[in-house]
Amino acid sequence: MKLVFLGPPGAGKGTLAVRAVEALKVPHISTGNIFREAIAARIPLGKRIAALIGSGGLVDDEATITLVRERLAKSDTAAGYILDGFPRTIPQADALEKFSTLDKVVNFDIPDATVLERLTGRRVCRNCGFNWHATFNPPSKAGVCDKCGGEVFIREDDKPEAILKRLDVYRIQTAPLIGYYRAKGILIDIDARPSVEEIFAEFKKAVGK
Repeated sequence: MKLVFLGPPGAGKGTLAVRAVEALKVPHISTGNIFREAIAARIPLGKRIAALIGSGGLVDDEATITLVRERLAKSDTAAGYILDGFPRTIPQADALEKFSTLDKVVNFDIPDATVLERLTGRRVCRNCGFNWHATFNPPSKAGVCDKCGGEVFIREDDKPEAILKRLDVYRIQTAPLIGYYRAKGILIDIDARPSVEEIFAEFKKAVGK
């Protein structure tokens, strides 16, 4: 089954993808991982992407589309895949249609207020990288990781002003894909507010698994 996951930051796409991969036996493919692999392989395109990211720029459509097309051509996608982070724009969606046909696009619907609650509460251990949450899963001692004793801090991109900016970018660039895929009759809307177990159950029902 060939799927695309849509949804704003904080919708829980990555968390659900871990479970969906096990259920569907297909790879979870994110543009972030594709970029990191290209950079690690030190291929010319990877070097260009590293320079772009290092300067604070965005990876252009041409480079992104090239890497996604190459990744989807690998043998582990024979039974399908879950694309997360691509397409981000309608031009990217048009390009994807030329080399792969989707079965479903899953839109994880969540209000901005819930995104802010989730992300502004996120805390990360500077040492081991474990994710805590000020409300839902706080460390026993404020600012100290239970796992390793490292410092627990708030990432810059989890501060309210940064989250609101990311949500604005999502609404401008990516939200139009909801209507694009709805018109094609392959969009599934899933409420991303309940527990992971409830969302996963709804997801399985929606994709027929």
